[in-house]
Amino acid sequence: MPARTTQNPETARTTGSTAAPGGIAPAGGLLAACHPLPAAAVTLFAAALTAAAGHGPARAAVTVGAVAAGQLSVGWCNDRADLRRDLATGRRDKPLAAGTVSAAAVTWAAGLALLLCVPLSLACGLLAGAVHLVGVAAAWAYNLRLKRTTVSWLPYALAFGLLPAFVTLGLPGSPWPPPWLTAAAALLGAGAHFANVLPDIEDDLATGVVGLPHRLGARASAALAGLLVLGSTATLVVGPPGRVTAYGWMLLAGTAAGLVLAARRPAGKLPFLTTMAVAGADVILLVAELRP
Repeated sequence: MPARTTQNPETARTTGSTAAPGGIAPAGGLLAACHPLPAAAVTLFAAALTAAAGHGPARAAVTVGAVAAGQLSVGWCNDRADLRRDLATGRRDKPLAAGTVSAAAVTWAAGLALLLCVPLSLACGLLAGAVHLVGVAAAWAYNLRLKRTTVSWLPYALAFGLLPAFVTLGLPGSPWPPPWLTAAAALLGAGAHFANVLPDIEDDLATGVVGLPHRLGARASAALAGLLVLGSTATLVVGPPGRVTAYGWMLLAGTAAGLVLAARRPAGKLPFLTTMAVAGADVILLVAELRP
């Protein structure tokens, strides 16, 4: 077991931090603590949705800003909530555990991002804003409690599934998105959860985090992640009215092949990276299908 398992977390927060004078955390450490890849991916997904839905520049900027603020708050909340566990397992790749940013800085950043998310969300309309804030609340609930339960997948499915509604409810007339789009987003979110857990599944088990993927095991979770992501792609391909395009069929076949390869290495980051790549390809299809 790494030597840091015996270190007092409170001591690590004060002596291990390389915060700049005046208590200002280094920008690089703070940025890394927000889980930048998933945060950027979800924000770009929201940007693509707003463009496809036909939002004007001003409303699109507010919508994307709300999603970005929500994602930053969720990422910082996640790292802050996991600090004791990351110290116990010697996670030198995590900025807080490595001491490259202070716990206080991450706490303040998460709170400020959440506070900013509220008015930005509500500026898109009361119903749209409420829907988005429910999704953000679900993500916070995952970080603080639900990741340790059998419903660990639910916050992901809920938050992803509500994202298209946040975008469309901000349009004139406040229309709800088509059911196939909500279903595809929810399936993608659930699949992302199972794939995201895989690299850290042993550390999670060692520190008492026993969500549904941990109970099923790495191999079964990798297979389920693949099925959920494939289901999301299939829903996007066959859900909308009209003929399935050649790109749609190629995307479906490529998704299936990629997920089969990723499932053969369930313990690494490949399943999650494959999921992110599939999501990017899905967005291209989605923009083409939704564009007015």
